[in-house]
Amino acid sequence: MDKQTKLNLEKTACKVRIGIIHGVHAAKSGHPGGSLSVADILTYLYFKEMNIDPKNPKDPSRDRLVLSKGHAAPALYATLAERGFFSSDELFNLRHIGSFLQGHPDMKNTPGVDMSTGSLGQGISAAVGMALSAKHFGDNYRVYAALGDGELEEGQVWEAAMFAANKKLSNLIAFVDLNGLQIDGTIDEVNSARPVDKKFEAFGWETIEIDGHDFEQIEAALEKAKKADKPVAIIAKTVKGKGVSFMENEVGWHGKAPGDEQYEQAINELNAQLASL
Repeated sequence: MDKQTKLNLEKTACKVRIGIIHGVHAAKSGHPGGSLSVADILTYLYFKEMNIDPKNPKDPSRDRLVLSKGHAAPALYATLAERGFFSSDELFNLRHIGSFLQGHPDMKNTPGVDMSTGSLGQGISAAVGMALSAKHFGDNYRVYAALGDGELEEGQVWEAAMFAANKKLSNLIAFVDLNGLQIDGTIDEVNSARPVDKKFEAFGWETIEIDGHDFEQIEAALEKAKKADKPVAIIAKTVKGKGVSFMENEVGWHGKAPGDEQYEQAINELNAQLASL
């Protein structure tokens, strides 16, 4: 990856984080922590990796992204807005009555959303179905999924993983956003799915471990994943609340919005990061 590409991705990810904060503050509710942790992954996918066209969001040949951790919708919306699927002004309508930006992704009303998600575990199952369809009909698109580490406590995740490996769905790549925290505490305190890599491998997947905030590592992992003959889980170590000092690694920011003063601090911090790039 050349320096300019990396710099452009870093700037875009910072803008996505700003969009996340705008949205959850305007909604006075939402999930900023896990949205901020997955922002770099979504930025790379939508701005570097995926075959998509904002002017034709339902193109049958497009790559698909399923946000299985659907509560991180603010990250997906901010990414889609930055990519040009809709105006970034819409982020200020997050969770408002009449807005097409609901609390969880809605494929029927939101341009660029490939699957409605929210009930944890179901998104990866839908992604498996999409990948199976592509294999069955000879389509060339890839399916990407983003899961939370707390989400791995859902049994449905492992049913889907078993099926994907059995059907040799090499066109399926799943990112696990391993930030170590969920709504009730650390994943280790609640119901640890560790070791995540060994579990996916036992179900027949290839695994790759990366720093989920390092664009070069994300790129290298995807290049390797696309050469595999089986589904691949990219286990991305991340920081919950990444980019906002008082949110980082704080479980309390899983599902609450910042107040006015906190909003100003968060936006000022992110704008300073953007200006420094």
